[in-house]
Amino acid sequence: MKQASHFKAEAILVLVTIIAGLGWIFSKEALVGLPPLFFMGMRFLVAGFVLFLVGQKFFYGLNWQSVRQACLVGVLFGVTMMFWVTGLDQGSNLGVGAFITSLGVVLAPLVAHFMFAERTPMSIWVALPFAVIGLGFLALNNGLDFELAHFYFLAAALGSALQLNLLARFSLRMHVLVLTAIQLFTAGGVLLGLSLLFETLPHSISVSVAGWFLASALIASSLRFLLQTYGMSLTPVSHAAVIINLEPVWAAIFAVFWFNETMNVGQIFGCMLIFVAMLVSRWPQVRSILRRFKLG
Repeated sequence: MKQASHFKAEAILVLVTIIAGLGWIFSKEALVGLPPLFFMGMRFLVAGFVLFLVGQKFFYGLNWQSVRQACLVGVLFGVTMMFWVTGLDQGSNLGVGAFITSLGVVLAPLVAHFMFAERTPMSIWVALPFAVIGLGFLALNNGLDFELAHFYFLAAALGSALQLNLLARFSLRMHVLVLTAIQLFTAGGVLLGLSLLFETLPHSISVSVAGWFLASALIASSLRFLLQTYGMSLTPVSHAAVIINLEPVWAAIFAVFWFNETMNVGQIFGCMLIFVAMLVSRWPQVRSILRRFKLG
């Protein structure tokens, strides 16, 4: 019975990574007719409201100290997403951006080491050269061609790493769905505020752009986080953390089919190295999964 529960959880989490990969496509299409910050701000506000409607019962009796801390993380999340959506808007290769952004997994323990004096696991030091060399190969496209968008994606990865560290240090006694909704509301407010200050809003939105926006908000955000919350409740977090690494793989695959994107051999090798770095950085969890399958 327990084995069936684990299989169900892992199947759900794989579906989550597929939806997350599709989210890159939805977002790229929505940005054709919407300013980046406005798009992300409205997307997060809509998604947060949907999560609130679904999980209202979990919002009762909240600890306000935890709410304030969750809002602080939400502000950082908003800034991180500002870098991400700017990179997505300006980047020429969605797959490359997905792998660069995923480096937040590798950077998180390094941020903990340098900012919080936390001991860095040996697996991270082993993973780091793979990540750096992988980034180098991604930049080699007919010579050294590191786009400005790549720096935005790197900044998003760093912001994600810092966000993970703050979440680990705050004692947030609330349901994961509530935490996600608060972060989405806060990030959405930050991004919408920045949009009103710096962007010119469109006078009208086409039906197709509105459709992509709704897909981003309802499928790639609300549905994704609901499934992720449910899936993670059925399996150890260590297993979920490894499966979530599949997101950039799906994003790259979908970009090939949807946008006819291509990568040269060096860039493909760079993506492979970054994926290896992500797995090595999670080696204790990977080893635990392998051991479970061996015993099973």
